[in-house]
Amino acid sequence: MTFRKPGWALVGAVLVASAIALLLFRGTPPSSPDSTDSVSAARQPTSSGVLVGTPSGASPPTEPTPAIEQLPIPGCWDGLRQLDKTATLDSLREALAVAVGNRDNLLAAYLQERLTELVGQDAGRALQVIEWAKQASPPQLGLYMDALKAAPAVHDAKVSEALLKLGEDKSMPLQNRSAALDALETQRRLSPGDLARLKAVALDETVDSTAWVATRTLGRVMKEDFERTGTHAPYWKELLSIAGQSDDMAVRLLALEMPSYSNPLIGSESFDELKRILTTDRERDVREMAAFRLGVTREPEEALKIYEAAFDKEHDVCVRWAIFRFAVRAAGEQALPLLARFAAKDPRFQRDYAEFEQLYASGTVDFARIWLGKGEHHACLVEEGAPH
Repeated sequence: MTFRKPGWALVGAVLVASAIALLLFRGTPPSSPDSTDSVSAARQPTSSGVLVGTPSGASPPTEPTPAIEQLPIPGCWDGLRQLDKTATLDSLREALAVAVGNRDNLLAAYLQERLTELVGQDAGRALQVIEWAKQASPPQLGLYMDALKAAPAVHDAKVSEALLKLGEDKSMPLQNRSAALDALETQRRLSPGDLARLKAVALDETVDSTAWVATRTLGRVMKEDFERTGTHAPYWKELLSIAGQSDDMAVRLLALEMPSYSNPLIGSESFDELKRILTTDRERDVREMAAFRLGVTREPEEALKIYEAAFDKEHDVCVRWAIFRFAVRAAGEQALPLLARFAAKDPRFQRDYAEFEQLYASGTVDFARIWLGKGEHHACLVEEGAPH
């Protein structure tokens, strides 16, 4: 199947015509003032006042207006309308291959949407796309899985199970496993068994980025379920376990970060593990994220106790700064006495304490507004991926 964009021959014809008109215009020599006077003198007006040699009532000749170049808009892809009328899974697959081969991203994106529509709620068609994905490589792999992820059929139990099995399959390339787990992120909920299986992939030290994708999928489904039903505890339990057990720093960091997108309140059942991570993890970024996670809690008084113990054990100024500011997020103005003790132990935070005290004294109570009014005095807030 080929897709051609007609109209370019017409573009060439217009360009040639424009060039000829421009050459003709430029070929007319300009008239000097003297020559104009001589022409006027040779063409004396008659008694009617009309110049001799000029048609009666006609205006003197004027310079021609240069042609305006107008390029036609290219038409649609040849054959696309017919494809839309008679689309099948196989014809869309063939068309996608052509679009990818021609590096036609616009056509590929359109065909991906058509594939989503064609799959619809049909689990059989969705399973066929998964079979294609097993043998595919990027960019077709991503196009297939993104199309499937957006189709209602992805919520069918047979389809979600097939995706999870593909994500677990150690005989498959990691990119295919990752794509399958990524396609699961639009699920509305995950069963306890599915959570355990995703967690197992996330803790597998041999699968590199696939573990990271499994963790992200777990967190994104948590967000969906929490927004729909208020349920987050089963997901957070597994994420916290991943944060405490994974040997991959990026996975541990992501596991602690994912609740940020739904912000459920953390209860005391999570405190022991968060305290352990905050005080023992070997990576500064992970300890900072643990401090951040502890700041969104139903029990701020207990959180302040954990912060105080962790501050005494911590020597990195940036982790101490995370403890300092997230104590404010956890307890608001009630954290000021603790901040005073922190500033007494570490003079680098005296200015921060004074500013927080002034902000609360002004009547501001919302942490977002407090933070907007707070100066930054520590070189700790860096862009993602930048070296520390």
